[in-house]
Amino acid sequence: QVQLIESGGGLVQAGGSLRLSCAASGRTFSSCPMAWFRQAPRKEREFVAAISWRGGTTVYADSVKGRFTISRDNAKNTVSLQMNSLKAEDTAVYYCAADSRPSGYAWSQRDQYNYWGQGTQVTVSS
Repeated sequence: QVQLIESGGGLVQAGGSLRLSCAASGRTFSSCPMAWFRQAPRKEREFVAAISWRGGTTVYADSVKGRFTISRDNAKNTVSLQMNSLKAEDTAVYYCAADSRPSGYAWSQRDQYNYWGQGTQVTVSS
C-alpha cells in the first residue's frame, strides 16, 4: 500500500518558519515529480511548489516564491518544504503529492498527481 505521510505542521507567528516533510512508503518515487499543495478554508486546493525527480527543476506559486523552498532526498524517499517569512494567508492544510509516472518535469497541475497525503495543518497567527 502506497502512503504519503506529512509532518511538521503547527502554529507559528507571522514572520516565522516551519519545515514540512513528506515520507513515502510502499514504492519509490525517486524517478517521479513530487509537489506540495495547500487548501485554505472555503477555498480550492492550490499549487505551492513542485520538484523534478533529481531536483534540477523546481516550480513555485508566485505567492510563495522567494519564501518557500522545496527539496527532496531520493535515498530516503522524502520531499520537504522549508517555509520562511510566513504570513497569515499561508494558513492552510498542506498536502504532499506524487506522480506515479517517471518524468523529468515538475508539474503545477493538480491532476498530474495521483498519490496524495492526508495533509498537515499550518496556522500562521498575525
